[in-house]
Amino acid sequence: MKKVLITGAAGFIGSNLSHRMLQAGYSVIGIDNFDSFYDPQIKHKAIQKLALAPDFKLYEGDIRNRSLLDTVFEIEKPALVIHLAARAGVRPSIEQPELYYDVNVNGTLVLLEAMRKAGIKDLLFASSSSVYGNNKKVPFSETDSVDNPISPYAATKKAGELLCYTYHHLYNFNIFCLRFFTVYGPGQRPEMAIQQFGRKIAEGLPITLFGDGSTRRDYTFIDDITNGIIASSDNLQGYEILNLGNSDTISLIDLVHNIEETLGKKAIIEWQPMQPGDVEITFADISKAQKLIGYKPDYPVKKGLQKMFQEQGMC
Repeated sequence: MKKVLITGAAGFIGSNLSHRMLQAGYSVIGIDNFDSFYDPQIKHKAIQKLALAPDFKLYEGDIRNRSLLDTVFEIEKPALVIHLAARAGVRPSIEQPELYYDVNVNGTLVLLEAMRKAGIKDLLFASSSSVYGNNKKVPFSETDSVDNPISPYAATKKAGELLCYTYHHLYNFNIFCLRFFTVYGPGQRPEMAIQQFGRKIAEGLPITLFGDGSTRRDYTFIDDITNGIIASSDNLQGYEILNLGNSDTISLIDLVHNIEETLGKKAIIEWQPMQPGDVEITFADISKAQKLIGYKPDYPVKKGLQKMFQEQGMC
């Protein structure tokens, strides 16, 4: 049985991935610090379900804690590390850039050093579509320049990719950096657009839209992301950057219309100016992931919204 260590295991992507990997026969070791960025009870609820599995074990702590990581690697000896833990959110990173740098960059460096000392060389790193900034060329390709991030969050993810390459070059680590494109699904963080819009529309509360509704996103359902992560682990060799997205875009206003249709309720919309750090479009070229790991997303937005809100008991 292959043992995998997942940082951020109690988060949205981490808890879903842990569940899928347990189903696939992996032994899963999780690390999470239950940060207060959003209600920690959401994470505790997710972990309660995972804790029922005999092949799941959780360490509560921070990835910046060197002694914790050294201890975990010494005891557990995982064959693979999937690094999802990070301070999330574009807009909050503008308010707290030093915190984002410390968690996302220093935390990643501490993890890489702990792996090096423990002789563990296989890593999947969770990057982000935000590294592309306001790239005018679409769809975004892994060969595009990502030298102009427009938020501290995006800059930390680019820095993480660079650190990963350094450890591949110096110590022969096998590392795939996976650029996730706006992941959504059951259990999504409460402040994220689809979760927030769905909840407020269902309750008859107004939603806030920034800009004129024309910004476009490549929304990717959580099951497609976890499939992509597992496929990456099966094909991990060398250093690669891969886009994991739906490779389709939808405007903000059309997204709201789709949520209205799914829930059978009309949205009350309050318009606000565009926010600093927001990009105009995200759009993944997934041809490299298709070729390298056989990645194929199965959830167009309408299908994903239906499954998300049904599982959350909202429709």
